[in-house]
Amino acid sequence: MRNRLDADATNSGEAARDIARAKRAVLVIALAQLLGTSLWFSANGAMRDLQVAWQLSASDIGWLTNAVQAGFIIGTLLSATTGLADRVSASKVFAVCGVIGANLNALFALCSSGLASALVFRFGVGVALAGIYPLGMKLLVTWDPRRAAQTLALLVAMLTLGTASVHAIRALLSSVPWQTVVLTSSGLAVIGALLVFLLGEGPHARRLVSRRFGLSAGVGQVVRIKEFRAAALGYFGHMWELYAFWTLTPLLVQRAFASGAPVASGTVSLWSFLIIAIGALGCLSGGRLSKSIGSARTAALALTISGSLCAIYPLTTALGTSAQLALLLVWGISVIADSPQFSALSVKACPADKIGGALTLQNSFGFFLSACSILWSTSVFHALDVRVAWLLLPGPIIGLIAMTPLLRKQPRW
Repeated sequence: MRNRLDADATNSGEAARDIARAKRAVLVIALAQLLGTSLWFSANGAMRDLQVAWQLSASDIGWLTNAVQAGFIIGTLLSATTGLADRVSASKVFAVCGVIGANLNALFALCSSGLASALVFRFGVGVALAGIYPLGMKLLVTWDPRRAAQTLALLVAMLTLGTASVHAIRALLSSVPWQTVVLTSSGLAVIGALLVFLLGEGPHARRLVSRRFGLSAGVGQVVRIKEFRAAALGYFGHMWELYAFWTLTPLLVQRAFASGAPVASGTVSLWSFLIIAIGALGCLSGGRLSKSIGSARTAALALTISGSLCAIYPLTTALGTSAQLALLLVWGISVIADSPQFSALSVKACPADKIGGALTLQNSFGFFLSACSILWSTSVFHALDVRVAWLLLPGPIIGLIAMTPLLRKQPRW
């Protein structure tokens, strides 16, 4: 009897240590994601400086962002179709891509002579990010697969803060050259790569490894799963809105201040940071809410709020600067809160050894759509002004329609 009690106590102690270790690992991965994804919008953090130095228009800024999106699309497609995402150690891919992305980002700061050369370096950064964001999601699942909705919410919250971080750096270092802002993000990415390399794979990594390379080994199978298709289509609608909104945020902030006294670039950067960064709160709140109402209903609620703001924001310019900034903050919370829930729904729908490829493929097409919406919205911003928000509205509408099967499957509140 005593031996059995001792064995139970030992097993209980080991389980508690495993849980504590998994929680620490999740925090390390989340922090590394924050640092690594600071590369994503490093050019946008220097937007006003680049507009002056290179005489860039809003459309040109859109091209700089889209160069990253295009690189990310190519990188994720290669990863998904070759089976790399499900075959190679996620921690090693993350670390290598973090260092490569940091170096290409530094070359953008130090060697770019204008828009054309900058586009080349930003494209390379995007390819590197394909080994950071989706592989970071898979790495989380290797450590804590039972709490996918909550851990992915934390990861996307860090992605959001990483995206916003360059605006914070610009606000804090408003008097330094724009190159310093960009180089700072490179340094942060290297630290994130080192953290993940030292951490390594989680104890559940082996069951997430595919035995074969190629599209037919994984991705071709998951697209036939009804629940995965519904989650992916909902995610695609969300992506039509998300990155275009983040790209337009500094322009919308400038427009909100346009009716008042001239505003310093540091003020625009600070508000841009707040509007994007507050999305981290939306992710974490969505993760908590998903425990009680499920991931599908949480995602639908966020899509409904952000879609409503797409519709009403162009009608609020007469309300003044404070009201517009308040609405942008609400938009910033809701526009990203659904992202981890869609990823969690996709993880739940897929076989364990197909998760990496499925998430990578989902990311790839989602970012292709985001590139289209960024290009369209920034190209016509000079003509539409804040009415450009209406171009983002089809995303939430189509996303809500596409995920209807998932909402029907969930029990009532």
